[in-house]
Amino acid sequence: MMERRRIGAAILVLFLGHLASALEVPLDLPQPPTITHQSPKDYIIDPRENIVIHCGAKGKPHPSFSWTRNGTHFDIDQEPSVHMKPHSGTLVVDISREKAEHYEGVYQCTARNEHGTAVSNNIVVRHSRSPLWSKERIDPVIVPEGVSLMLPCQPPAGLPPPIIFWMDNNFQRLPQSSRVSQSLNGDLYFSNVLREDSRNDYICYARFPHTQTIQQKQPITVKVFNMDAINETMAAFYNDTDLFSEAPADERRPTFLTPSGPSSEKMVLRGQVLEMECIAGGLPTPEVSWTKVSGDLPAKRTSFLHYQKMLRIVNVSESDAGDYRCTARNQLGSVHHTIHVTVKAAPYWISGPPRNLVLAPGETGVLTCRASGTPKPAITWAMNGIPIENSPKDPSRKVDDDTIIFTDVQSGSSAVYQCNVSNDYGYLLSNVFVNVLSESPRVLTPANKVYQIIRNHHALIDCHSFGSPIPKITWFKDSRSSTLDGDPYILHENGTLEIPVAQAHNSGKYTCVAMNTIGISENHVYLEVKEPTRILKQPEYRVVQKGKSVVFECKVKHDPSLIPTMTWLKDDGELPDDERLVIDSDSLTITDVTESDEGMYTCIMNTTLDYDSASAQLTVVEATPTPAVLYERPDPPTDLELTDQKERSVQLTWTPGDENNSPIQKFLIQYEDSLHHRGHWHNLTEVPATKTTAHLKLSPYVHYTFRVLALNAVGFSHASFPSRMYKTKAAAPDENPTGVEGMGTEHNNLVISWKPLSGLQSNGPGLRYKVMWRQKAGDGDWATVTVANVSKFVVSGTPTFAPYEIKVQAVNDYGAGPEPAVSHGYSGEDLPSEAPHNVQVMVLNSTLAQVHWDPVPPKSLRGHLRGYKVYYWRERSLHKHNPHHMEKQILTFSGNHTHGMLPALHPFSLYSFNVRVYNGKGEGPPCVSQQFETPEGVPGIPSSLIVTNPNLDSLTLEWSPPHDRNGRITGYTLKYQPVNNSNELGPMEELILSANETSITLPNLKYSTRYKFYLNAKTGRGAGPAISQEAITIMDEALIPQIDIGVGTGNTQPSHPIASSPPHHPHHNAWPVTPIFGNVSYSVEEDGALISWEYWGPEKNVYLEYIVKNSDGEEEWQKEYVNGSQNYMLKGLKEGLCYRVRLVAKGYFDQVLHHSKELLVMVPAVASRQVDIATQGWFIGLMCAIALLILILLIICFIQRNKGGKYPVKEKEDAHTDPEFQPMKDDDCTFVEYSDNEDHKPLKGSRSPSNGTVKRDDSDDSLVDYGEGGDGQFNEDGSFIGQYSGKSGSRDTAEGHESSEAPSPINAMNSLNSFV
Repeated sequence: MMERRRIGAAILVLFLGHLASALEVPLDLPQPPTITHQSPKDYIIDPRENIVIHCGAKGKPHPSFSWTRNGTHFDIDQEPSVHMKPHSGTLVVDISREKAEHYEGVYQCTARNEHGTAVSNNIVVRHSRSPLWSKERIDPVIVPEGVSLMLPCQPPAGLPPPIIFWMDNNFQRLPQSSRVSQSLNGDLYFSNVLREDSRNDYICYARFPHTQTIQQKQPITVKVFNMDAINETMAAFYNDTDLFSEAPADERRPTFLTPSGPSSEKMVLRGQVLEMECIAGGLPTPEVSWTKVSGDLPAKRTSFLHYQKMLRIVNVSESDAGDYRCTARNQLGSVHHTIHVTVKAAPYWISGPPRNLVLAPGETGVLTCRASGTPKPAITWAMNGIPIENSPKDPSRKVDDDTIIFTDVQSGSSAVYQCNVSNDYGYLLSNVFVNVLSESPRVLTPANKVYQIIRNHHALIDCHSFGSPIPKITWFKDSRSSTLDGDPYILHENGTLEIPVAQAHNSGKYTCVAMNTIGISENHVYLEVKEPTRILKQPEYRVVQKGKSVVFECKVKHDPSLIPTMTWLKDDGELPDDERLVIDSDSLTITDVTESDEGMYTCIMNTTLDYDSASAQLTVVEATPTPAVLYERPDPPTDLELTDQKERSVQLTWTPGDENNSPIQKFLIQYEDSLHHRGHWHNLTEVPATKTTAHLKLSPYVHYTFRVLALNAVGFSHASFPSRMYKTKAAAPDENPTGVEGMGTEHNNLVISWKPLSGLQSNGPGLRYKVMWRQKAGDGDWATVTVANVSKFVVSGTPTFAPYEIKVQAVNDYGAGPEPAVSHGYSGEDLPSEAPHNVQVMVLNSTLAQVHWDPVPPKSLRGHLRGYKVYYWRERSLHKHNPHHMEKQILTFSGNHTHGMLPALHPFSLYSFNVRVYNGKGEGPPCVSQQFETPEGVPGIPSSLIVTNPNLDSLTLEWSPPHDRNGRITGYTLKYQPVNNSNELGPMEELILSANETSITLPNLKYSTRYKFYLNAKTGRGAGPAISQEAITIMDEALIPQIDIGVGTGNTQPSHPIASSPPHHPHHNAWPVTPIFGNVSYSVEEDGALISWEYWGPEKNVYLEYIVKNSDGEEEWQKEYVNGSQNYMLKGLKEGLCYRVRLVAKGYFDQVLHHSKELLVMVPAVASRQVDIATQGWFIGLMCAIALLILILLIICFIQRNKGGKYPVKEKEDAHTDPEFQPMKDDDCTFVEYSDNEDHKPLKGSRSPSNGTVKRDDSDDSLVDYGEGGDGQFNEDGSFIGQYSGKSGSRDTAEGHESSEAPSPINAMNSLNSFV
């Protein structure tokens, strides 16, 4: 045990001592291989394309590559279809000779040189599959309206799995709603079907994304029929029985269609997406809601899809495990389903993968492989691809679980170590090398680099170095009189020098010196401190009339060495492209103002280092009315001529048209370029009204045509007729593209973009661009490439986040443009590789803590610093009664902050937190999570305060401890005071109670007095807020008359005072009945029942409650708010019923304090004013119509019976046993007549209704003889759900055969249909 403690202490010391040694080794120094690029572990390929399995590595010397396949050596030389790319381990398989299935398997790449061996992940290569749907015959689905329905999809299994969707024959997606939805497995569910759901083209499609193919299932036909219509038709002919008296249920309680049963289980992996669904049937359509039984849903990661039927949680964490409940509810009831979610985790790095270790001979170091997972993963080590237990013994190496300790290493012991972390759900494989080097220091920061910073900002000056042993960094300024290691300078561990507040005197030359035991190196950089940009005169608020002009001024002061750029915005967006808006160097002018110009205008002055902005509002009002003056536009100019023609200029003359009583203000000259933009006219220049000649400057390689417009106060004239065409000769470009930028989209590329030249700027054919770039580290050669007329070029294989110099030059067939200006950019960012160090926390009070950390070194930042994020969460309360909380919170601190506050913490709680840095690419690894405890705070308000057992001079208070204890409860303080009828407060009494008390009885109180009580809890930090309650002691019965609250219609009178002891009613079994209600009576009037009473209580919430006397226990009391009145008219009572009525007084928290005795109110069955319905005209007419209809039906039945004779049903039942089918007409859903030899066959499989009113054995004319075979059947409630159809005979045969037997009831119904 002591040995393990010593090893643990040694590991901690070594880890802290060599954390900074995880350096990137320059590629010109000897080093073991490092895998830089590899295909994904699960590699699904397209079988139609060649297979490319990537494997890239670096090292010195450059490594060689080999492969294994399914655990054995893969001899590429023996595979004519496989070759390896030069200078790489990437395999390319030509599938034109072999099928892709031949090369499926598990591949692993090995990169080795003389210093070690690195291996890739196991790459499982499988080709994608998109199998066809199996052929099948799908019978039509026939269902009654209102039932639930599921249409199965059952797609073929593909790789990867297909995406499912439902469409019709027109390739239109089937609409989905809260009633119709698709499940996760692709099945289509209907909560209840409607008649409009009938269609024959429900088609399930499966799209296989890898091969971009779509497979289709056979269409499904759905027919929905209406049972009510069938029941009503049949019931008209069988009204002597109740065969169809029980109609199908129109409405149904919700039931779950999927998942089944009351509960189910689901497992999800950490970091993946959790999707759960609950689809319910019912009528009306149920609504689905979700809750988490064991906590709250993570709001920021939770979404509800498919009309709340699916719950989706992204980036699942261990805190998401637990029980989730979905509830389906409609107006008839609700149903629940519980899903138990278990979260497992494939292995993941706790603080990032192991880091390479560079050591000098004789030094000590540590490799650490820290990972976690659920279940806990196993960790194994290998050296140069061989299990470490089988590797050569090394006395300087000691393996201790997830750590390898190296002591007194020697030259030649460099190697690559593999750390494999695995459990049931995956594995992590990391290659990490130990490189033993003796190397003198070298400074990697570019020499003579210039840092520019704005005054009063903090400055960071880099000195990135490498050496083995690790060199020590020292800084000097200018004359090297002293080292820079004190105020105001801060020297970071990675060699960076920080100036927290840069001033002008900090400008100058800085020298960093790197020194170790082998040698010394130095580098010179320069710091320039610039003046900040400031707006001296801001734009001001303006109110302008329409049609007028307005000027916004924006005068700016900036550092003279920086080039400023002025930008104007309107309502935080770009200015409209309008000629009326003119931007000058320090102003914005808007002419001819319109209502659309109203808004907020902002001027922004940008430099390469900073900016400043200011805004002002423009309000536009109506112009002052002036007398209307009619003008006309001028006539168009005429006689256009071109003279003095040169290569880059020409002179245009014209003759003005008639002014039409309004003087011409100016001329506008436009041109058309028929070579580049035929049909488009562009403004070229404007000429004053006093001139009719213009000298026009032209561009090369343009076919010009000119026209002129005249402008007066009314507007522009029509354009003149065009001039003749003038063609200029081609020439080399006069300018280069603008907006040249360089930035990366990936960690190893640089995207150079620019704004291309227009056709007018190209000056000739064959426009292209010469793109040049080089790293800013020195004066190296420019890399050059010429690209077509595009707007960007991607440079691949760049180092991560390296500064570059960029130039883009325009070139055409006649030469190159001028020498381009140099722009600056950076290659792509990558995620930060290190977590912040020296993380500390300081608890300021019970709800606030301050976190401190050291900045991440710029080298490991690998991008533009955006800031730091602090993740913190409440593990649990320090009080045993409080539940655990795991929801994480995030605070973001932009910029180079080194501390931040954690607000709104819960007192008396245990918190965990970690810190991570983020750049433009994303977040880096978190630091090791730390914990802290918040001290006690004042407690919250007690959970409840209830007054029970009121007596003449005492009452009992019961309470519950606060929900938020915020510490250890040390006691309670109870204060109370009387309150008179004027709400004036009396003297205050105070009691100190112990922490374990939850009730108290207060004696010696005044009778019939209202008291107000205040109760608060206390901790060691003080008292919390108080909960208040009011109560009244019972009146002295000896001093008030006994109230007789009787049942009847007359008023009750008070009797002689009788002293009696009130009964004791526990608060949890019965309400207190106290004589504060009296003279309760009622009278029945035309509008309802008038209830009257007297009330002497102080409570302000008085209600009148009533319920039918003989109602069951599930019915709730109806209540009316009657505060402040002494009577109330109850309306809407049903005649002939007796009601129970009572008055209730409630407290501030809606608890019942008093109620009256119940009063029985009888509503007469017949009102006093009755109308004889037999004398009403509408009733007499209705009876006559019914009699006439019955007479017609009797005549029709008599005629039909005379057509045949007796109908011996019993004989036909004995003679015919096999069913036949009689078809239903498709067009009107009526039935085809039976022929005489067919209409007596029994209905196979039918049975009588559940009430037994129709039986086969004792009925002379059974319905069994007239139905269809298998489809004629009944629901459990006796309602008919089949179709009435049978085998049809020839109409002529049916009509020609004269049977002596009775006609079928079905035929009688058809005859009635024909008659009607």
